[in-house]
Amino acid sequence: MSPSLTVRRIAADQGAVFRELRTASLREAPYAFGDTLEEALSADASTFEETAARHATSAASTSFILYTEGHPAGLIGACFEDAPSHRAFVSELWVAPAVRHLRGGELLVNTASGWLAGSGATEIYAWIADENRNAMRFYERLGFGPTGEHERIARAPDQFQTLLVRHVPQLQDADETTHE
Repeated sequence: MSPSLTVRRIAADQGAVFRELRTASLREAPYAFGDTLEEALSADASTFEETAARHATSAASTSFILYTEGHPAGLIGACFEDAPSHRAFVSELWVAPAVRHLRGGELLVNTASGWLAGSGATEIYAWIADENRNAMRFYERLGFGPTGEHERIARAPDQFQTLLVRHVPQLQDADETTHE
C-alpha cells in the first residue's frame, strides 16, 4: 500500500511549517529559487508567519502544502501577477526527495493550477531556470511549453530562465486535494 498524499492550502498559523519547507528546498536546490538559503535562515520567524497568514486568505496569492501520512513534504506558490496582464503563476515548487516518486509535485501543480483557474485563469505560467533540466522536463510532462520569453535571473545574471505556459480548462476551487 502506498502512502496517501494530501494537498491543502496553507493555514494562517503555519509560518513555522512554511519556513521549514522553504529552507529545506533552498538547502537541496539553491539554484532553483529566487531567494537564497542565507536569506531564509536570517529572516525573522515573523516574516514566515506573516506570509502564511496572508497566503491563507489572499485572493491573489497563496501557498499549498503537500502532506504524506500527515507530515509536510512539499510546497508550491500560486499567484496572480500585480500587472495589467494579471497572469497566473505557479512558483517555488519543491517536494522532499524521499517522496518524489509518489507524484506529489504533479498533485501540487494541479492543485495550484485549479485554484488559479477557479479565479478565472485559463493559462498558468512558470519561470524555470534553464540549468534546472529536471524541472524543465517535469513541467513539460505536465503540458507546459515555452512562451518564447527568456530572461536573465536577477540573483545570478550569468544564468537564464524560460517562461513556460500551460493552457487549462476552467476548474473548480481547489483548497484541498487528496491522492491515494
